[in-house]
Amino acid sequence: MSKNDFENRYSSGMPSQLKELLASDTITPLEKEGLRFMYAYMTLPDIMDRTPQYYLKNIRAAIRASEEMPWGKVVPDREFRHFVLSPRVNNENLDDSRDYLFAELKDRVKGLSMEDAILEVNHWCHEKATYRPSDGRTNSPSATMRSALGRCGEESTFGVAALRAVGIPARQIYTPRWAHTDDNHAWVEAWANGKWYFLGACEPEPVLNLAWFNAPASRGMMMNTRVIGRYDGPEEVLLTNAAYTDINVTSNYAPTGTINVTVKDKNGVPVPGAKVRFCIYNYAEFFPVCTKEADKNGRTSILAGKGDMIVWAYDGDRFGITKASSSIPATVTLEYTPESVAEFDFDIVPPPVRPSMPPVTEEQIALNDMRKASEDSIRIAYMATFYTEDQASSLAKDLDLDPSKVKDIMADARGNWRVIESFLKETPEKDRKKAIDLLSVIAVKDLNDIDMETLRDHIATPYTDSRYFTKYILNPRVGLEQLTPYKKIFRNTFSEKDRADFRSNPEKWIKWISDNITIDTAWNPLGFSMLPEGVLKGRKTDKGSAAIFFVSGARSFGLPARLDPVTGKAQYADTNDRWIDVDLFGSTILPNNPKGEIQLEYIPDGSLEPKYYPQFTIAKISGGVPSTLELGDLTPVSQLSAEPIEVDAGQYMAVTGRRMADGSVLSKIRIFTVNPSDTTVVPITIRHATNGVEVIGNFDSESRYKDKSGELRSILSTTGRGYYILGIIAPGHEPSAHALNDISALKNEFEKWGKSIMLLLPEESANRFDASLYKSLPSTVSWGSDPEGMIAKSLKDGLALPSSDLPIFIIADTFNRVVAVQQGYTIGLGETLLNTILQLSE
Repeated sequence: MSKNDFENRYSSGMPSQLKELLASDTITPLEKEGLRFMYAYMTLPDIMDRTPQYYLKNIRAAIRASEEMPWGKVVPDREFRHFVLSPRVNNENLDDSRDYLFAELKDRVKGLSMEDAILEVNHWCHEKATYRPSDGRTNSPSATMRSALGRCGEESTFGVAALRAVGIPARQIYTPRWAHTDDNHAWVEAWANGKWYFLGACEPEPVLNLAWFNAPASRGMMMNTRVIGRYDGPEEVLLTNAAYTDINVTSNYAPTGTINVTVKDKNGVPVPGAKVRFCIYNYAEFFPVCTKEADKNGRTSILAGKGDMIVWAYDGDRFGITKASSSIPATVTLEYTPESVAEFDFDIVPPPVRPSMPPVTEEQIALNDMRKASEDSIRIAYMATFYTEDQASSLAKDLDLDPSKVKDIMADARGNWRVIESFLKETPEKDRKKAIDLLSVIAVKDLNDIDMETLRDHIATPYTDSRYFTKYILNPRVGLEQLTPYKKIFRNTFSEKDRADFRSNPEKWIKWISDNITIDTAWNPLGFSMLPEGVLKGRKTDKGSAAIFFVSGARSFGLPARLDPVTGKAQYADTNDRWIDVDLFGSTILPNNPKGEIQLEYIPDGSLEPKYYPQFTIAKISGGVPSTLELGDLTPVSQLSAEPIEVDAGQYMAVTGRRMADGSVLSKIRIFTVNPSDTTVVPITIRHATNGVEVIGNFDSESRYKDKSGELRSILSTTGRGYYILGIIAPGHEPSAHALNDISALKNEFEKWGKSIMLLLPEESANRFDASLYKSLPSTVSWGSDPEGMIAKSLKDGLALPSSDLPIFIIADTFNRVVAVQQGYTIGLGETLLNTILQLSE
């Protein structure tokens, strides 16, 4: 920490509670140093939403762990400050789990080496949670434990928190986007004796630096982590701001090279100060993983994996786009203006697979598998305490409620069922329908961690005669913020007359915010959501939290309000149920921006119908920067093209892409203009590969598997003649879960094809697989196990696969010909398989 950072931040006065603590003789110099470090760099939401006593409690827990754990004396000050002290890992809801984590883990790790302690902590995490995808709000560690589930961002947050609780430096590693497939991933790095090691959170392996993502990470273009404060470690610094340092750890996982970029104008003159976004194609958009500024010669660079990036540079309204890699220096020309129209293609190639695997013995693997089976049973025993369908039926009958709704609500509540049950039981009969409406309108994940005080607050919302009452007044959920009992805060802050005035004249509420709340652009660079209570207390926030504050207040006053699902703008509904955009810190109400329309046009070409995000997106370009419209994840083009889409007039970009089996992308870009009161027709064209389906290897369809009864049967006897899909998956395995979810999402298409899909599990772990998690799989799926791994070995050897990584999927026929193979972590597997199937002829 720079000596002046704390003083500079609080030169005009620090929070009174913090000032009192730092002046107190009841806390030690080390604790004071921890507070000064935390408050020098903490984001504004963390300062306003939590008290200094909360952070002091966490600092004391960190110091205690350092003193009690045997490795405390070898952890350097730098690693302790940046990777042990802070309770914040990423954007999770902060909680009080640190003391609990320490109590659970201290005796399990005390006698171990630091490296073995890291492995042991991860085994404990596996007892508590397993993988399941969910929405973008990140649960706290305690909520992850309560639900026994987490997506990768939550599992890794949980893992880092657990390691820090016992004094082991840990950080969340993040690939903002994969280059070879869609989506992203997060995992854990832990420090031991001078070296950083990686591990998959809640996915224990017998040794460090081993995870299912060794191979995918070797194809990564960018992997990074964010570190609180000014960090002076050895890694490349991508970004430094007031709150954190963003560092590049790609070289820990993949071969890297430097991508050099020069920005020039149309006359070939370098453009100093131009902003340069280094982007990865993913989900049909060019996602910026890092933004840098060109130097006086118009140059900048980044250390990245050895594949293609898309470079987007801009200087005011001028912008340019090009493809770049470490092998050839790139020049991007600011050739486009807001009036430009253009069309061009990019062939984007990701890095090849080059995994580095640590040595591990068969004995270590076997012992680890036994431990994982035991840990699964511990977690499953806990999950057996969750609400059953019979309990839900009985509750619904007792309270005279819709049994189907109660069943779904109580199932989704998981380990939080006691709170939900108590809430329903204590709600007066006249309000029970409103209680069900409230529990049904919040996000599924909210049922895992919402508390009684918050439920009581929002059920007290007075009924308003509005078609939007349930969704946009009663509903506490606005964005991805933590849910709190904020309505009583607004009721206590504003008089009944003020609330009525705001409800009847929303301009007054907008003006109150504009007059009383100031925007801070420096101290929330990642856009963490500040609670409405914190905004009221500090009268300062960022624009995103200000929008949530506006909506929360409006709903508390009985005025329907929301964040627009396409643009994210704050809106309220007028007396005619029209949504009105608001500008909280400009004019009181946005002028009616000139509108135009986009008419999407798609001509079927025999391939699978394109969907929004996997195959195409539309972005508005403002100030030289594209911003993708939210038109609905996975929405088919036929639905979006059924009628024109109303948008603000201006410049737009359509991006389409076809992901090939090797991870490369055939992309097309159209830059176009939407004029006021005009309709612009935009073709959605998905490029095709020139080569057709070819036989790439052989697999014996007489290979024998074990069916559910344990009987040995041939693949052929189950699939029948013709083409079929064979997949080998693993239980509790994130890439396998993604594969099954992708196939489930296209259930109707696979059933229309009508051919067999064989799914096999490793024989030794088949009994650990919970098929009930995948109820939407096609009816053509058959299950079995792979005896002694012979089928997996046959596929690896016969198709010359680079590893034994699961899942493995092939399309083959009963003449033993293989026409497609996919291995490892692949998003969009179902679409890849179907696009091959559509090219086949029997």
